[in-house]
Amino acid sequence: MVLLDLFISFVKIGFTSFGGLSMIPLITSEMTTHQWMTSAEVSDIVAIAEMTPGPLGLNCATFAGIRTAGIAGAVAANLGALTPTLTLCLLAAVFFERFRRSRIMVDVLTGVRPACVGMIFGVVFSLCASNYAPTGTVSLPSVGLGILCFILLTRFKVSIPKVICLSAVMGLLLFGVLGWS
Repeated sequence: MVLLDLFISFVKIGFTSFGGLSMIPLITSEMTTHQWMTSAEVSDIVAIAEMTPGPLGLNCATFAGIRTAGIAGAVAANLGALTPTLTLCLLAAVFFERFRRSRIMVDVLTGVRPACVGMIFGVVFSLCASNYAPTGTVSLPSVGLGILCFILLTRFKVSIPKVICLSAVMGLLLFGVLGWS
């Protein structure tokens, strides 16, 4: 039953989000509603999914499925996450020429784009709360590390994999070895 629930949960996530960061609130909701994970565990899974190659939603589905029901859970969650995409791609391929010049489609996409941006901002705010203030008070080392990474990415154009590796090492040092919080 858990495998079917995982499949259905990720089908719902896939059909009601637009991929990437917009999936995180839905994944969090599904995982906590079914009591498969806590919000903190979902935050950890998102961090791991961001560091690994591949689409965020598929990586989250893999890790959530493994955490919930092992390898079979990962397969069920991945099939669920892929079902909406494959379905929509097949439909889009069939009707592409018809909808390409449609005024309705242009209007739909004009409305969807701002909604995606709003969902991304929502994700940023929810992740900031769980990552920069996990105990209710703001963790200054976390904020400093976030600012450092932002500066490295935007001002010095350091590659994302290098920034991820640096932040992992800094996280181990600051929060593991030194025990800061």
